[in-house]
Amino acid sequence: MQKMKIGLIQMGLKTNTDLEPAAIRDAMNEAHLPLIQQAADQGVQVLCFQEVFNQPYFCPSQDAKWYAAAEQVPEGPTCQMMQKLAAEHRMVIIVPVYEETETGVYYNTAAVFDADGSYLGKYHKTHIPQIAGFWEKFFFKPGKSNWPVFDTAYGKIGVYICYDRHFPEGWRALALNGAEVIFNPSATVAGLSQYLWELEQPASAAANGCFIAAINRVGTEAPWNIGEFYGSSYIVNPRGKIEAQASDTEDELLVHEIDLDMVREVRNNWQFFRDRRPETYTRLTDGE
Repeated sequence: MQKMKIGLIQMGLKTNTDLEPAAIRDAMNEAHLPLIQQAADQGVQVLCFQEVFNQPYFCPSQDAKWYAAAEQVPEGPTCQMMQKLAAEHRMVIIVPVYEETETGVYYNTAAVFDADGSYLGKYHKTHIPQIAGFWEKFFFKPGKSNWPVFDTAYGKIGVYICYDRHFPEGWRALALNGAEVIFNPSATVAGLSQYLWELEQPASAAANGCFIAAINRVGTEAPWNIGEFYGSSYIVNPRGKIEAQASDTEDELLVHEIDLDMVREVRNNWQFFRDRRPETYTRLTDGE
């Protein structure tokens, strides 16, 4: 049996948003260190944080101040720190950060470091919302990452980010590219879409015969106060059953071991990949 022990960290903001982004970054990185150590002590092999984990979710604003939160990947201070921790703990670490690729060009990014600390690559959030409370197009350029799958020391993983989860095509593309586990770091608040949190991702796990690990932050963030981030991070198996779930209010490290052999078992029983008919789906990609 091929096992993978997964760790997910959900956390509330630890500083005032009046601080400069660099100070917030340093405080949030520091706040994660005890939970990263706990993950290592519990034998976690793959660890993931929430969307833009070391900053507030600043997208309710359209304040250019937050451009200063962007870092280089993998050369920036956060990635350099996590790269060293990955090697120290023999742990794959997925690091969702705000990235600047060149002056004035910014992405919502997840960097992936292998268990020896090597940088495997990154995923850029593909689908970018632009509605009240979520003015993400002001901050993020839409990504075109070509659905990368990272062949880590412990298994093949993919990343989808927050709003991406509403688009089934990306889940399918990642699964077709070989992902056994797909991580979805998020920042989502109670309200219109909360009921979808435990509907869409289990359905996508079943449709694609893979595990999905969903991470969401907790608490409220002033001055925007768009609602309460409801945590409830979880790991769902290829049958669509949630195997482990965190609380809806607390900082938490969720640790759970999965059986990767279930991917093959489920795909052999539910032959969705055999029976799909891509030649009939041109309506999905023919533009308007």
